[in-house]
Formats: sequence, structure tokens, C-alpha cells
Amino acid sequence: MWRRLLLRATTCPSQVGPPSSASRRDPSSLFVGLLTHRHARAWRGPVRAYKKDAKSTVDFPVSAITVTDIKQYLRSKEVPFHDGFSCLHAPTIFTDTAPRGERFSLFVDKTTGQFLCMDTQVEGSWEDLQDCLEVMQKEEQDFISPHVLLGYAESAEEQDQHERELREVQGIWSSSVAFSDLTEDEAQLVKAMFQITKISNATLKKFGVRLFKPTKSLVFPWFGGPDSSLKGVKLLSAQSAGDDKVSYNEATVPKWSSYNNLFGLPLVGRMDSDVVLTGGELDTLAVSQATGLASVALPRGASCLPPALLPYLEQFKRVTLWLGGDMRSWEASKIFSRKLGLRRCSLVRPGEYRPCPGEALAQGKNLSRIIKASIPAAHKSIVSFKQLRDDVYGELVNTEQVAGVKWARFPDLNRILKGHRKGELTVFTGPTGSGKTTFISELALDLCMQGVNTLWGSFEINNVRLAKIMLTQFALQRLEENLEQYDFWADKFEELPLYFMTFHGQQNIKSVLDTMQHAVYLYDINHVVIDNLQFMMGQENLSIDKFAVQDHIIAAFRKFATNSSCHVTLIIHPRKEEDDRELQTASIFGSAKASQEADNVLILQEKKLVTCPGRRSLQVTKNRFDGDVGIFPLDFLKSSLTFSAPIKGKHKLRKVAAKPEEGEGEDEQGGEASPKKEVVKREKSAKKSSQPAKNPPTEKKGLFF
Repeated sequence: MWRRLLLRATTCPSQVGPPSSASRRDPSSLFVGLLTHRHARAWRGPVRAYKKDAKSTVDFPVSAITVTDIKQYLRSKEVPFHDGFSCLHAPTIFTDTAPRGERFSLFVDKTTGQFLCMDTQVEGSWEDLQDCLEVMQKEEQDFISPHVLLGYAESAEEQDQHERELREVQGIWSSSVAFSDLTEDEAQLVKAMFQITKISNATLKKFGVRLFKPTKSLVFPWFGGPDSSLKGVKLLSAQSAGDDKVSYNEATVPKWSSYNNLFGLPLVGRMDSDVVLTGGELDTLAVSQATGLASVALPRGASCLPPALLPYLEQFKRVTLWLGGDMRSWEASKIFSRKLGLRRCSLVRPGEYRPCPGEALAQGKNLSRIIKASIPAAHKSIVSFKQLRDDVYGELVNTEQVAGVKWARFPDLNRILKGHRKGELTVFTGPTGSGKTTFISELALDLCMQGVNTLWGSFEINNVRLAKIMLTQFALQRLEENLEQYDFWADKFEELPLYFMTFHGQQNIKSVLDTMQHAVYLYDINHVVIDNLQFMMGQENLSIDKFAVQDHIIAAFRKFATNSSCHVTLIIHPRKEEDDRELQTASIFGSAKASQEADNVLILQEKKLVTCPGRRSLQVTKNRFDGDVGIFPLDFLKSSLTFSAPIKGKHKLRKVAAKPEEGEGEDEQGGEASPKKEVVKREKSAKKSSQPAKNPPTEKKGLFF
């Protein structure tokens, strides 16, 4: 881990300084000592469970770390520290300068233990910091030079990729032009295209914004490291979306997972104590120009606040979150304020008179007044309607956004559930072998393709098989028949905000919840899928009643969904029923706890047929959001492993009463009937569309296509 982090930090011996005479020692001996210490620790079992590529899998440390553990360890090593908002502050151990103890420039995350040294830009895990402190104590040293750890060399592939990205960054930056070098007409045309006509050239120059003419994109630089060198760029292109609206497309070098730029941070002074956190670079330009306040933009907008950025925000005593003008950014603001520390955060509530900063500036609104009117994130346990009044009004005005993210592949589900909302618990069941995992994987993939950060916990099938299913659903074709297209679709699939737990088989509920909480903090997960509940019951005490164990597990997931503002989809097997009987809410295995705690109950119904595969339909038997329930048919396409709505006119969506009466099943079965030839026709059509083309799809060279 050190090899990647330290080389990325571009730290070299000359930046650290020569060792002092009191603690001078051959660096190679410290390196050997560190290797020896780590080798010795290996005898006690694996030290950490982090994977090299955290993009694909999510692991949790073997032993959960708490802030109390971190503090006790630092005290045992006589390392002074003081509490920050989200980090502990300690003197750096990577320099030997005299005033080192007076400057607390080492930041340790209270939740994960990850650290960052501001002086040298060295970062790593809690285990890495422990290794360094242990070796320093054993070797009786006062500091450890970062360059000693550069012995962990990058692989040739990693080094080539790093150099290739660096060349691309330099090429884009050198080919772009400053706005001051454009003619007045050219500059005004570009500003009109991006709807930033009120942003002055002086502000653009101050933030280093340029224009990349080949793609007509704005270029936002990422300066970082001890020498403030150019580490990356973000390119923003604009296109008309109608009704005087503009839609933006973003691309970054390096790729999103490695792009951790707080745009505007180099302009923040050491004495600045207030900052406005925005969801985009254009919004930061607007806030800075209109108010003169320090402002920085999150690298991925309102979708994620990487914990690696928290140390850079520790100096601010007041953080105003103005991430946008819609309900989604409002929900993100409330989640991010927990990471940053509630007592120092205030939120700008979206509304008609409080759009995003860029729009507010274009409309001539007073941005300083809007920021001053922001509300504190921390609140008392008891509130009055006066404090809730604006929230209630906001939900009435923004009904579509409050309803949640809409499914693109399942419009009938939108008509019943209205959308996918944070903080809810969905219970999903269906007969054995009916395709529960396949259906839920497509349902979750649909949301993930729209930017919903998703974590999969598949205890029944392994991650490779699950990823293969989802990739097939994503490409809408069997890639084993079109292997020449694999890299194309795999590259696209890799960009999705999708993560997998590495658990398989029976697991303890505490380990699963710890991993989920870790993922929510680290990756801002919005949707967790658990497949399935029964795999967590085998690890509990066998002397306890199994129904009591299930109730305990369901209550834990319910609490997690509410406290983390994260949607949890829980798959539960049904109890044994007759094959000719349709499932009901009461068919869910266990007590009534599951249906009581759930906000939504979904049942995959299957009508067994002798001559052809069973006909499937999705029934919503509980919807706490607005009470609508109903059932609609599904067609399974084997060529793409997808469930899709039937051809229009053959089936109609029917809403049923919240409490189904007897005889309702007969009516539902009648509505589900569909000719077999219709299914065969759809499969033939899908198979024809999945035939390999003469020229497989390829991306155009460059960042935009």
C-alpha cells in the first residue's frame, strides 16, 4: 500500500530534509526494520483485510477500529494529539524539523484510522501508522523519513499507467488556453454556452480555468502535493437540454476513483475559518466572486464526499454546504454534515428562491444573504412545527424529487412505488428458483446506472458469478458469444458506483453491519442489497429461538437504514407453500416482524406451467410512502438475463387494495395470461440484436465520444 500512496504523493528525500545528527541513521536499516516488523506481525494472522482495488470489493478491518482504540494507542506511544471535528491532530513523524512538535500536521481519521501528513502529503492506513510508530520505538528514532518506504516499488503496469495519465494531463493543460487569450467575442460565446456570463475573466484567471478548444470544454486544474504541481484535470462540456437549460458532461484525468480534487483549495488561506462547500466548480466560482468567501467544490458533486478529503477541511470552524438546488443535493448535505461534524455545519435549504449558486448569480440574487440564512445541521431532540415548516413545504413543492430515483427499466414499478428513496427498508421474496437474485440484480443495476451508489452483499452466489450476471444485463447480450466486445462493456461497467462485499456463505450480523457502515462512510453508499437473510441466521446462538434471531436481524437492518439514510433491500426466502398457491405477505419466512418493519414489500410471483417456463409477475403488497399497491407482469429474456415490461397492449397494470380480499388471486391470474409465442418472439428479437456486428463498438479516441 505504501508504494502506491507514497509515489503518488511525489515525496522525495530532498523535500523531507536531512536527518539530524541526534537521530541520523542509515535509511536502509529502517526499511529493513519495517519489513521485519511486518513479517513478524504476519505470524499472528492477516493484519488487514483491505483489497488493493477497493473499487470492486469492500472489506472491513479484521478488528473494528474505534476512536477510543486510536487514542489509547497514541497515548501508549506518547504521541500528543488533540481532537478535531472528524480527525485527531498529532505532530508529524515524517520530518525532523525542530518545531515539529508545535505543528500538529498529522491527521488521523476518527472512523477509519487512515492518516495524512500535510507537510509531506504521505497518507496510509491505521496499520501503516502503527508499523511506523513501532519501528521508530524499536530503533529509538524520533522520526521516519518517507523516502525509506519508497522501497515498495510500483509494478510496471501501474507505473506505465501513472506516467500515461501524467502525460495526458500535461498535454491537455498545455493545449488549453486562458480566457484572457481569447477574443472578447469568443469568451462571451463560451460563457453563454455554459451559462456563466456573469463570471468575470478575473475570477476564471484566479481559479486557473481554461478552455480546451478541441472539445469546447472548460478545464479545471488539480494542483496538489508538497510542490503544488499539476496532478489532474477535469473537463466540463455543455449541451442544450431545451427550455433554456444546459446539461453538463464531465471527464477527469486520472479517472474518477483517483480524482480527489477540492477545487479552489489552493486559494484558501491558513487563517480562513469559514468555507462554502459546493457541488460543482461553476458554483464555487459564483460563490467566490459574489461573496468573497473561501469556497471549494467536491470532486464528484453531491454523490460522494471521500474521507481522504476530510483532513483538508479540518481548519474550518464553520462549513456551509450549498451542494445544489434540488432535494437530492439537500439529502446529500445532511449526510455529509455527519462526516464533517454537525456542530460546525450549516445547510442551504433548496427552494425557488435558493437555487444552486451558479443559477442564483445568473438570476441576480444576493448570495451572501442566502448563505447567512443557512440553517444549522445540529438540532435538538425535540422540534416544533415551526422548525419543520420549511421541510414540509419543500416536500409539497418537490413531490417528484421526494418520491426518489425513478427506474428506467421498470416504469410500472414507478407508478406504484413512485421511486427509490433513501432510509427505507424493502423486503423482497419469491419462490425458490423463480429468479429473485437475477431480478434484484437488474433492479439495483438500473438505479446504479443513474448514479445511486450501490453495495451488494451476496452470500448465496459468489461475486464473480453475480458480476457476470449484472454485466450481461448491462450489455443486454451474452458476451460469451461476443468476446471481442468484452473490454468495451467491461470498461463501461467499471465506471458504475458499484461495490461488492467479499462475504460468502453464512455470516455474523455484526460483521455485515460493520462492513455496511464502513462502506457508507467511505463510499457514500445509498443502496445496500442483502441476499439473503437466512445466511445470517446460522451464525447466531443455536439455543435462541430462530424467530427471535430473525427479528433481531431485521430490527438491526431497519435501524441501519434509518440512521445511515441508506436504502436496504433484504431478500428473504418464503415459507413452504403449495405450488399452485400464490405467495402473500404472510408467506414471508418467520414472524410478522419483517413485514411490519419494512417500508416496501415486493413479491415475485410465479405461475407454474407444464409446456413452457412459468409466467412471472411482480406484486407490491406494501408501500408506506403513499399506500399504493398492485401487480404487473414480467417477461424474462434469457439472452440478456433481464426482466422487462410486456409489449404494450398485452397486459395492463392493475392496482389492488392495500388489504387483498379472498378471490383476488383468481383475478390476478387472469390478468397474467400471455401467449407463449409472444415470449418466443421477444427472445428471438433480443437474440438477433445481440449478434456480433462486423465492427464491434469502440470508443473514439479522446475523452468525449
